[in-house]
Amino acid sequence: MRPGFFTKLLTSTLVSSFFLASSTFSEGVNKQPEISAVVDGAIRPLMEEYGIPGMAVAVTINGESYFFNYGVASLETQRPITNETLFEIGSDSKTFTATLASYAQVNGKLSLSDSASKYLPSLRGSSFDNVSLLNLGTHTSGGLPLQVPDTIHNTDQLMDYFRNWRPTYAAGTHRAYSNPGIGMLGMIAARSMNESFDDAIEKTLFPMLGMTHSYINVPSHQMKDYAQGYTKQGTPIRLNAGVLSSEAYGVKSSTADMVRFVAANMQMIKIDSKLQRAINETHTGYFGSGEITQDLIWEQYPYPVELKQVLAGNSDAMIYQATEADALTPPLPPQENVLINKTGSTNGFASYLAFIPAKKLGIVLLANKNYPIAPRVTAAYQILARLGSGLSLQD
Repeated sequence: MRPGFFTKLLTSTLVSSFFLASSTFSEGVNKQPEISAVVDGAIRPLMEEYGIPGMAVAVTINGESYFFNYGVASLETQRPITNETLFEIGSDSKTFTATLASYAQVNGKLSLSDSASKYLPSLRGSSFDNVSLLNLGTHTSGGLPLQVPDTIHNTDQLMDYFRNWRPTYAAGTHRAYSNPGIGMLGMIAARSMNESFDDAIEKTLFPMLGMTHSYINVPSHQMKDYAQGYTKQGTPIRLNAGVLSSEAYGVKSSTADMVRFVAANMQMIKIDSKLQRAINETHTGYFGSGEITQDLIWEQYPYPVELKQVLAGNSDAMIYQATEADALTPPLPPQENVLINKTGSTNGFASYLAFIPAKKLGIVLLANKNYPIAPRVTAAYQILARLGSGLSLQD
């Protein structure tokens, strides 16, 4: 792998803080060419460096969305990427699980302060008597593993595993990124609404958000839009559903829908008031861990923020290692002057969402190849920094 793109981009952006100026790019003109120049400058070298067949990028600025499509959805068919191309968004799916749980709480169906075992009777008397729903949604359950063990193939086996699980740490003291944790939260949230999880997302949440082309289970008539994924080695691959995959990493979506979701997170579109409240509350800060403030799945940084902080917060250590977590007492209410983000990956796809409420500025990166997290964070940082600064875009 040539070091050119990432090394140059890291060097050029590490030296300055994020959004030192308060103004945006020139007003009163057609902004698409200006934005395109910025996005192209970050995305084309990235795709070349990592051999990415196709990428879809969307930027939302002051309520306006701009779309940029690159390459192909499949090397075999050469079908071009569009705003409607479906990508596996990996762990960005967790933001919808968090939103669903928050919406259930707003509607009085559950309380994040309750123990997990309250909603799963088979776990009463287990370690989950001392694990709250909030712990599940903030990766602070006490050391749940990153993945559901390979030996688990159904719900009965999963419940048996949970009954016998013993925490490594006291709940709320360490952050250990966990698919089983958020998976359990999704399971509980859907049950509290008397729906299956897939139906709660596809038939309730997505329609309420106006997301008309997003799925957990892609219907046959939409398969034409489902991009072919590629591993880091270039092997074609798509997601195989497993236990808790829907809740943790199962969503397939497009930039047209995902940028709408980002806009909803900044209160830039009109949606149901209870759902908007639920989305806002997912931005509450509950724990400090390393460089991040851990919200309900979302991760945030004080504004302005340097690239090195965002890279540290999205590092392998934050995914694969437990880090100490300090509870924020009281929790930090949703903030405007923050950068909020989340990464997502499957074996064949990569995604990144980031937005700054105070700037009314957000970005969606979707790719049909699994490539490292640091370069996608860096590319998005560069784009947002250029679009959010007062500098000429030609500088």
